[in-house]
Amino acid sequence: MKVLIIGGVAAGTKTAAKLKREDRSTEITVITRERNISYAGCGLPYYVGGLVENREALIINTPEKYAELTGVEVRTGKEAISLDADKKQVTVKDLFTGEEEVCTYDKLVLAVGASPAELLIPGMAQQGVFKMRTPDDAAAIRSYMEENQVKKAVVIGAGFIGLEAAENLKNKGVQVTVLDFASQLLPNILDEEMAAYVKKHLLKEGIRVLTGTKAEEVVGSGKVTGLKTSAGFLGCELLITAAGIRPNTEFLQSSGLEMSKGTILVDNTMKTSLEDVYAAGDCVMVTNRITGKPQWSPMGSSANMEGRTLAQILTGTRKTYPGVLGTGVVKLPGLHVGRTGLTQQQAEAAGYEVVTVLVPTDDKAHYYPGAGFFITKLIAEKETHKLLGVQVLGTGAVDKMVDIAVMGLNMGAVLEDFENADFAYAPPFSTAIHPFVQAVHVLLNKINGALVSMTPAEYAAGKAKGYKVIDAGLAPSIHGARYVDLSAVQGEIEGLDKEEKLLLVCAKGKRAYFLQNRMRFYGYKNTVVLEGATFFNDVKVENPEGAVSLEEEKRVKALGFLKDKNTLDKFNGRVITRNGKITAEEARTIAEAAELFGSGEVTMTSRMTMEIQGVSFANIEPLREYLMQAGLETGGTGSKVRPVVSCKGTTCQYGLIDTFGLSEEIHERFYHGYSAVKLPHKFKIAVGGCPNNCVKPDLNDLGIIGQRVPMVDMEKCRGCKVCRIEKNCPIKAAKVVEGKIMIPDNECNHCGRCIGKCPFKAFENYTNGYRIYIGGRWGKKVAQGRYLDKVFTEKEEVLSIVEKAILLFREQGITGERFADTVARLGFENVQEQLMADDLLSRKEENIKGEKHLVGGATC
Repeated sequence: MKVLIIGGVAAGTKTAAKLKREDRSTEITVITRERNISYAGCGLPYYVGGLVENREALIINTPEKYAELTGVEVRTGKEAISLDADKKQVTVKDLFTGEEEVCTYDKLVLAVGASPAELLIPGMAQQGVFKMRTPDDAAAIRSYMEENQVKKAVVIGAGFIGLEAAENLKNKGVQVTVLDFASQLLPNILDEEMAAYVKKHLLKEGIRVLTGTKAEEVVGSGKVTGLKTSAGFLGCELLITAAGIRPNTEFLQSSGLEMSKGTILVDNTMKTSLEDVYAAGDCVMVTNRITGKPQWSPMGSSANMEGRTLAQILTGTRKTYPGVLGTGVVKLPGLHVGRTGLTQQQAEAAGYEVVTVLVPTDDKAHYYPGAGFFITKLIAEKETHKLLGVQVLGTGAVDKMVDIAVMGLNMGAVLEDFENADFAYAPPFSTAIHPFVQAVHVLLNKINGALVSMTPAEYAAGKAKGYKVIDAGLAPSIHGARYVDLSAVQGEIEGLDKEEKLLLVCAKGKRAYFLQNRMRFYGYKNTVVLEGATFFNDVKVENPEGAVSLEEEKRVKALGFLKDKNTLDKFNGRVITRNGKITAEEARTIAEAAELFGSGEVTMTSRMTMEIQGVSFANIEPLREYLMQAGLETGGTGSKVRPVVSCKGTTCQYGLIDTFGLSEEIHERFYHGYSAVKLPHKFKIAVGGCPNNCVKPDLNDLGIIGQRVPMVDMEKCRGCKVCRIEKNCPIKAAKVVEGKIMIPDNECNHCGRCIGKCPFKAFENYTNGYRIYIGGRWGKKVAQGRYLDKVFTEKEEVLSIVEKAILLFREQGITGERFADTVARLGFENVQEQLMADDLLSRKEENIKGEKHLVGGATC
């Protein structure tokens, strides 16, 4: 049998390899237009981000190795341009020579895959605009980033590839904006409320997400400098398009092949409408395994399984391909997302009467180090209890939750099949009742009426209007809600009418359910538990009265909102400006936010952040989201690395270094990079452009000051009676001694004012550098920082010293003391010696993992 396979990535190579193993006598030729075959397309974002170091690691097989391994003939650089099914011929064009040839077959497999959808907007030909589909694409992006030192990027497309690209760009220190024309991210993958949670999480992680936004024009003069969108202009130096894919089936349009929206229609044996022509992979429309209706599911996993099944069918094995569930999982910064089966919207559209539940749980024993959470949404058919779909968000192994659901869906399981499932348990891996089973229990309780609840989607849509919010937490935490202590409820609750509508809310939902159970026993008829509780929902009380609880005060303080002590529930929110410099667009956003959510007033803090005044407690989260949409963030409190302050640097007549550029790097590497690292106390950094010390670097925990060290050519010194160097030295360190100019090293502050002042050019040359002060402090107790002996000439040296200082403070500081106290206690010489060595960096991982300074000493 002579089998011709068009396409050499996942489905094509899998079909060929399995077919050759099933029947060694089969003559198989794989034709592909790529120079690579069988590459790991799903790994491309991780190569861009550097997690995969070598491009070669993405190439599963070279054509030569694959041919040797399988016995299959592989012909690269060949593109199929037409199919004549009656003659069993495919016309193929050589992409290098342009020559055409005709290839014949007994059986034809179309595994032509898909390509990125073309974005039809002006300016796409600019340098710095990329798609991400092949290893060559990923290599080009990585090279461009490194060569152009890219700091800002835009990703068009909020699907799996777009979000993975965004995460990996962020890991490389790039500011990323993701936009999508759809009204939510991960469209057709997650339900709206789950997608909203992911969007909010990404915003908190510093990835700007704009949904419902149309890309209109790429801006630049040869190189991309920005993107015009329906939401405004987005500046960027790199643009990645990941806005969907389209099947590579253009050449088949006149072949007589039955297709739908560019995809090839196949039956359950992967056979097309043409005799002896089969298809598999991203170019194929298969069926949904639950509904039996057509579904396009271009995934590497299903492409491989389709190819394997097809190979067995071609050798006469009685087998069918059952279809797809649309299973997927994606890694995001600090959050994993998994799903399988139908979304709620898809299930309702398919005609099912749907019941859902959303349940936050621990992902393993809560006391085990590294324990995290799952947020699980189950979708089931109300009458039969048949499982229809699952969506899971979490910090850990969401794939295990999804895989349990996959097996259940494959077997047509109902919820009761999971009720006592004996899943593996040990504290490092799971909870005693498995998180999936816990979610099933809650949904069964909801179906049988033991639990009466409101979904987050219903809550967001306003269904809770008219309900009194009851705070059922361990301690009061919802501003304006009536607090009810579960343990104290032994009968009627004073002040609560048994007929009124009560929304019971706690941290994750369990205590609210327990309270509902008890209240129903005592005759309360209209209690409803909010699914997802405060863990998932932003819960607000209409017209709250009274002061905000101390617990809530502390929580929002960590977000950068400090209580105005003259009010009951007003706060001042700190907007981080990175280094005191913001764009006009950012300034407009801050002003708009102040009017929308605060008093309309904005103040400047001494640390060059901006503070929006008079923000009510209920407006804190809406304000934060509004700012995050514009790429701004609040914060700057607690026992952590604080936002950097900077003077004007080289934009000042005396500036010697680019303070904005340096402080931007410090901000990303240490304010963001160390945001989860607790220190003994606050750690403040200032960057000054010259020894004028405008931002007082020597009164910060660590200060950096630009230096210009003169390189004096003494042979050119004439010993002038009136020396211009001596005359111009602002601190009178330069003096003529015995007919020669002298500048003692311990007196010169390296301001650079002497450069170019000698008419005989003795002071023409210089070295730019950085002086680093440690142990300064301003406040109730003032400490003057001391500078390290060395003047540093390389920026990376400076950044290394900054990191080592932070690590030293965390490792050797005592909780509650400032860095100045640590330096004084350990001794300046000791600290300097440690900062100049690399031992602190070698202990970095162990240091950061340690359970230290959990309280800290910062009070503001």
